[in-house]
Amino acid sequence: MKVGILQADSVMAQFEHEFGDYPGMFQDVLSNASSRDIEFAVYDVEHEQYPNQIDECHGYVITGSRKSVYDDEPWIHRLRDYVVALHKARIKLVGICFGHQIVAMALGGNTEEADAGWGVGVHESHLISSKPYMQPRLSSLAAIVSHKDQVTHLPDDAELLATSDFCPNSMFQIQEHILTYQGHPEFCKGYSRALMDMREDILGEEVYRQGVDSLNKDMHSEILAKWIVQFIEA
Repeated sequence: MKVGILQADSVMAQFEHEFGDYPGMFQDVLSNASSRDIEFAVYDVEHEQYPNQIDECHGYVITGSRKSVYDDEPWIHRLRDYVVALHKARIKLVGICFGHQIVAMALGGNTEEADAGWGVGVHESHLISSKPYMQPRLSSLAAIVSHKDQVTHLPDDAELLATSDFCPNSMFQIQEHILTYQGHPEFCKGYSRALMDMREDILGEEVYRQGVDSLNKDMHSEILAKWIVQFIEA
């Protein structure tokens, strides 16, 4: 199986030595979750790198980004168009954080800065629907988040899969080929803490402290990664 990583950002230089870059994070977590070998291809879409053929991978994963999906930048417009093309071709696509938001935006939904403010640390979402690829099954899903934007309106043909009070549209699916999630299965707790420390003044004391304290909670990152692999394989 070949998975294409559509890289929408890079880890900041001060963190890269310890934590690596986003494609490596995804390669590690997805490889560890799979019982078979996965071949990866990385496409730096922030710098206009795309597959030569849209079907040269079995499926694609859009990473997170510091940018907002509604920013008026040429590479973001092109990525939105590529999401539409993948949807029309019914090629498997998984969107994570920024990827989750840009899929919604590209396919008729909406993403905007959330009234709830920043979400950081470990957050839990309640699963309201279960699919065959969701093995092992969970009733709730806990993972690291790092975002101030949220999907506020789903595309018309999207099915909501998970929700929380903080982030009502946490996970959704479109037909059998698109899956998106607001959280980060690829992030480790150390990287989450580093981002929170860097943004402490932006987050404010209450959000920062709640985020740091939440890192004591258990997470389901490995299970979520397994779901992603099984979704692409299905």
